[in-house]
Amino acid sequence: MKTVAIIDYGMGNLHSAKKAVEHVAPDTTVLVTDNADQIREADRVILPGVGAIRDCMAEIRRLGVDTLVREVSQDRPFLGICVGMQALMSRSEENGGVDGINLFPSQVRFFGDELVEQGERLKVPHMGWNEVRQTVDHPMWHKIPDGDRFYFVHSFYVEADGNADIAGRTRYGVDLAAAVARDNIFAAQFHPEKSARAGLQLLENFTNWTGK
Repeated sequence: MKTVAIIDYGMGNLHSAKKAVEHVAPDTTVLVTDNADQIREADRVILPGVGAIRDCMAEIRRLGVDTLVREVSQDRPFLGICVGMQALMSRSEENGGVDGINLFPSQVRFFGDELVEQGERLKVPHMGWNEVRQTVDHPMWHKIPDGDRFYFVHSFYVEADGNADIAGRTRYGVDLAAAVARDNIFAAQFHPEKSARAGLQLLENFTNWTGK
């Protein structure tokens, strides 16, 4: 039986993510855990995250999750969600500047207080449904139409322009990386567990993905 470990470092939508994975893969054991041995033994690993990146990274470092993530993300399918995606970047502008785990070289930027699209002022945080344009042919997009909509909640974003790892692009005043991918790592700014059919399909794809 396959095992998916959702890393519990006290900052994430753990219950919803667990239920969503169990729903799409009833033959899979889903663990919400802070136990390093259980995480190392899992076939697949998810790093969730909500809230301020400063608080998330403080707990990640205090618990040694940064070192663990670098280890387990090398050899099995690994999924970052929302702030869990931002934590994988090199640095965030949030909270005066916070260093990330640095699996990806990208910077995390603030939308700004004067975000405008076609003369209309946009609210920050970016909250709600938005289209995701797929920029690579990836197994995680299996059965998900290009331009499908996912649910976002965030005030900071990973830059899309010049991003060699971008896997999906979304527009909200600026072009942002809705998803990034490299080797066996995939990370999404949106919340698949809140994204209805498309999000559930992405999670199902994750449980079937070999990392190649």
